[in-house]
Amino acid sequence: MDALVIAGGIPQPDEPLYAYTRGEPKAMLDIHGKPIIQWVLDAISGASQVENVVVIGLAETSRLTCSKPVTYLPNQAGMIENIISGINQILEIHPNATKFLLATSDIPGITSEMVDWEIEATQDVDVDLCYFVVKRELIEQRYPGSRRTFTRLKDAEVCGADLHVLHTSIASLDPEIYQRLIASRKNPLKQAAILGFDTLLFMLMHTITLDKAVDKITARLHITGRAMVSPYAEIAMDVDKPHQLEMMREDLAKQVSH
Repeated sequence: MDALVIAGGIPQPDEPLYAYTRGEPKAMLDIHGKPIIQWVLDAISGASQVENVVVIGLAETSRLTCSKPVTYLPNQAGMIENIISGINQILEIHPNATKFLLATSDIPGITSEMVDWEIEATQDVDVDLCYFVVKRELIEQRYPGSRRTFTRLKDAEVCGADLHVLHTSIASLDPEIYQRLIASRKNPLKQAAILGFDTLLFMLMHTITLDKAVDKITARLHITGRAMVSPYAEIAMDVDKPHQLEMMREDLAKQVSH
């Protein structure tokens, strides 16, 4: 399976990380001596299930390293356009590719074991989107004080991950609703409203299970999907705010020193 790493995000002056990035890509933020995306590429480098990597939003001159063949693509108009461009590149490399691994560039805590586990867990799952979540108790145990955004459902309180497996056919879908969802990605209630007021009501009342929520959402998006719970908090620990950046700097520095 090939991996697509999204690295096009550039924090704007009104965003929390702007004081750290100053107009540069978030993917190049330093964490213990190397860019945040390099930690992600290191994990992918050691993953036996990944063949090729497409990095979108950075140039080859970024001086990143990876043991897998890497293709760099320029940033497009938005995240959806970036994903579509990346899928098209994957299909150029492997015309018969059906699935790919989608990762953001700001989950530096992931390891090769986690990447391989996710790919192996989805091998026999025939849906358009394998959407991974992490339970609240696991994240708060691993990263106390991280202040992630959680969605409370009937059977669990979860945080969406930043590492998923998708079908390449999604490149041909109407991008409009996905753009609206991404624009509201930090607000689960806004997303639920976009996906249908019945889903919003069920979520507010905490009467819908994780599987049922995914069934309703993917039906609205006209795709098939499966919710999958990951045992790894790291795949949901993206860096969006200064305290999360400092937390990951401290956490990874400890890991390197051991």
